[in-house]
Amino acid sequence: MEAGIPEQDRIRKINFPIFTKKRMQIYKNIPLTNYNTFRLGYHADCLVRIRTVEEAVSFFKRGNICKKPILIIGSGSNILFTEEFRGTIIFPDMRGIRNEKSNKKEAIISAGAGVKWDSLVEWTVLKGLGGLENLSLIPGRTGAAAVQNIGAYGAEIKDTIIKVKAVSVQDGSVRIFDRDECNFAYRSSVFKTTLKGKFLVTRIWFRLSKDPEFKVGYGSVKEELDKLGQLSLVNIRQAVINIRRNKLPDPDITGNAGSFFKNPVVSAEKAVALRNIYPEMPCYEQTSTDVKLAAGWLIDQCGWKGKRIGDAGVHDKQALVLINYGKATGEEIFALSEMIRKSVSDKFGIELEREVEVIGRSFSC
Repeated sequence: MEAGIPEQDRIRKINFPIFTKKRMQIYKNIPLTNYNTFRLGYHADCLVRIRTVEEAVSFFKRGNICKKPILIIGSGSNILFTEEFRGTIIFPDMRGIRNEKSNKKEAIISAGAGVKWDSLVEWTVLKGLGGLENLSLIPGRTGAAAVQNIGAYGAEIKDTIIKVKAVSVQDGSVRIFDRDECNFAYRSSVFKTTLKGKFLVTRIWFRLSKDPEFKVGYGSVKEELDKLGQLSLVNIRQAVINIRRNKLPDPDITGNAGSFFKNPVVSAEKAVALRNIYPEMPCYEQTSTDVKLAAGWLIDQCGWKGKRIGDAGVHDKQALVLINYGKATGEEIFALSEMIRKSVSDKFGIELEREVEVIGRSFSC
């Protein structure tokens, strides 16, 4: 079976001639259950699987082939569909991890956008390269991880990225973005803001250390490490995996998209005022003027942890995670998220921002 394409979807493919030795695969009226981790059964008018930069260039140069709008997804681990998608989904499937160059202190590697993120993390850890180990077991693919600037346990992907190769959706031109041009911010990048939907990320370059500084002071990582013994890349990765498996539901078993909301950043004055009322409230100083709060704690204080409305619910171990227990619709999950946002706003005066992208009637390329 072709990687990334389930057998029941593969029979729907048609071939589209491009200027390569192979033929690009286009799928019509495809069910999206296997392309979003909420396991929602909506359909897309068209899905295109792109395996190489050359395919991407050829496809986008012939921009009138498939119906617009265009949506680029990886594993669909940060998406909530609320209706059928009347457009074209681009499924980047560029593979391969390469050791580009190295010296005694560091190595520069690159990975295709279609590489599963955790497979890349595992590869780097086994090679003794530090920098990604705290980001273990995060679902999704490498291209989307860079777009999202994923982060966990004191690390963000932007800390290691050197450059990103991408193809213009508009005309098929290839562009290299250096780290600064990516405009990385908290759970964001230029590919989510000013250039949203305008470029398909195809490959990312990382600078990793052969003598890393371990980040073990965040959350319960150190406590879990103490159970494993020696401080090492392998044990840090295993500690993070153990924590995530204990706290978060497996999307292959229970439909979810991980953290549904971003941790809000408020002014230091706002944080002090809230701590005077809620002294146990977790706070993480970002700068001299900004403080990050724990969205999961805020949601929990509003009584949502473990609550279920029909088949849409909130995880009983981590209130940041919304769940599809089986037959929830995207609209029902979205409605639940709106109720949660209102509760937090009413109680704390904080407007939660969704980390998950909602794809529905308002979506446009």
